[in-house]
Amino acid sequence: MIDWRHWHNEPYLVGGLVLLGWLWAVAAGPLRARLAPVGEPFPQRCAWCFYSSLFIFYFAVGSPLDQIGERFLFSAHMFQHQLLIYPAAILFLLGLTSWMIDPVLAQPALRRPLRLLTHPLMCAVIYTLVISLWHAPYAYDLALQNKLVHVGEHVMFFGAALFYWWPMLSPSRVLPPITYGGQMVYFFSVLILMTPVFAYITFSDDILYPTYEYAPRLFASFSAADDQLLAGVGMKLVGMGVAGSAFGVAFYHWFRAGERADKK
Repeated sequence: MIDWRHWHNEPYLVGGLVLLGWLWAVAAGPLRARLAPVGEPFPQRCAWCFYSSLFIFYFAVGSPLDQIGERFLFSAHMFQHQLLIYPAAILFLLGLTSWMIDPVLAQPALRRPLRLLTHPLMCAVIYTLVISLWHAPYAYDLALQNKLVHVGEHVMFFGAALFYWWPMLSPSRVLPPITYGGQMVYFFSVLILMTPVFAYITFSDDILYPTYEYAPRLFASFSAADDQLLAGVGMKLVGMGVAGSAFGVAFYHWFRAGERADKK
């Protein structure tokens, strides 16, 4: 059964999150005078966003939710991934400032490949391929059986999500967000690209992942087929809701920019 007291404390998880938090604190504190414009205040809002992202990441993969998703419920595992892809990745990017990352992104050896990788078309391809390929039955079930592969899966989901959100939420002046009109086209296009994997999970007549087919049932009336349907529907509805919200935000800014241009 589920051990609600079990929270992961592996060094690579806790140590990695502590390292990221320490690097942010050093950049915003002792190094701010060297990196930021003169008189730049401490980025308090960014601090809340960044450390909230780290907390959500840990909750997704370090709390008992990980045990439920790994051993019992596909829908719980899907919820883990949604936490990584949406709030954790969004808050991570909102927690960064241009002066923290642009000294790295502006390096000549990195600027050209990163410009290619953060092009909207590449971001869409990277995100769609990572999410889709990991949901192939062999890859997904392998991650459930092998802890190292499972860690790699979650890291790749989070990394792909950073690419997904970069065209809208990039904190960089070297590799800035795309235009508001481009953002609307981008989110609509990614939603279309993700439709096959949504449909594959939701409408499959078979139980796709043996781990969940033979897992102990936490609720007697909640079958593996019900679990898979809930996971697919949740993936679709949350994806549509978040992409639709991003589309709406981009539309609002696009409309306001047009109004300001007409008044000049």
